[in-house]
Amino acid sequence: MKELTHLPVLVDPSHGTGKWDYVTPIARAAVAAGADGIMVEVHDNPEEAKSDGEQSLYPERFVNLMKEIRAVAKAIGRDV
Repeated sequence: MKELTHLPVLVDPSHGTGKWDYVTPIARAAVAAGADGIMVEVHDNPEEAKSDGEQSLYPERFVNLMKEIRAVAKAIGRDV
């Protein structure tokens, strides 16, 4: 996509997978593939969310996700 447009490429692993346990691996892969950003659903109580609960991360999981994608970015020489 980056070859076809000047616009930033964003990935939404929450809606793209629909399951919270796939969000982190897809987000890591997106960063490794060159995505400019990710959009992630976060909720303090996903079981009671009015929508998107199955794909929402608890805040603690989101913190861990951010640490992981920073490590991926650093490993491939990208600034975070």
